[in-house]
Amino acid sequence: MGGPGLPLTLSQVRKTYRMGQHVIPALQGVDLQVRQGQLLALTGPSGSGKSTLLNICGLIDAPDAGQVLFQGEHVDVNDVIAATLRRRDGIGFVFQNFNLVPVMNVFENVEYPLFVAGVPSGERRARVLTILEEVGLGEHARHRPDALSGGQRQRVAIARALVKQPALVIADEPTASLDTVTAGQMLDLMRASAHKHGAAFLIASHDERLTRRADRVIALRDGVIVPSDEERPCLA
Repeated sequence: MGGPGLPLTLSQVRKTYRMGQHVIPALQGVDLQVRQGQLLALTGPSGSGKSTLLNICGLIDAPDAGQVLFQGEHVDVNDVIAATLRRRDGIGFVFQNFNLVPVMNVFENVEYPLFVAGVPSGERRARVLTILEEVGLGEHARHRPDALSGGQRQRVAIARALVKQPALVIADEPTASLDTVTAGQMLDLMRASAHKHGAAFLIASHDERLTRRADRVIALRDGVIVPSDEERPCLA
């Protein structure tokens, strides 16, 4: 069961897709606990079920069977309003392509989730400026995304995910479009942020640099977590 220190717990989660008369099992009885302050790396080949698992962990898709506990409470993802509020208040997302709003500057991109959540303007400003300093972008607050490097854009995306102080941050291939040095810096930043803020980071990636920096590594094969990899700690 979920509880303190366990922002997310999956119990016997199953998900299938239909393509015509064919039934494709994407997840086959997944049990997973994502712990507070932990950077968890999710690996596996294409088609192993990683994207499906991320969507269920992010309360975007509902499982066909099994239970999803977020911060210790059962979440019915089919209750669209409840799931949306849970995502808004408790989950941050970091994407491979950054997903920044091009007509907004850095400050406005990071501020937007707080605006949507109804946070007062004074508190919004203080939190945004604090997180931008933390990710090394304090001097770029008024710049537009197209004036930034790829690494800087990803820092904005991380700041945007963290500014609402989520219990869980989900990242899908966040280093795929970054060079080696920048990717390493991003992963170090995410790990440090997880430890500092107590947010759990769940990152799906083929990048071996991630597995060297993660607090925990799990592998997904054919919709099943490989038992021998489930608790393998990072060695670096």
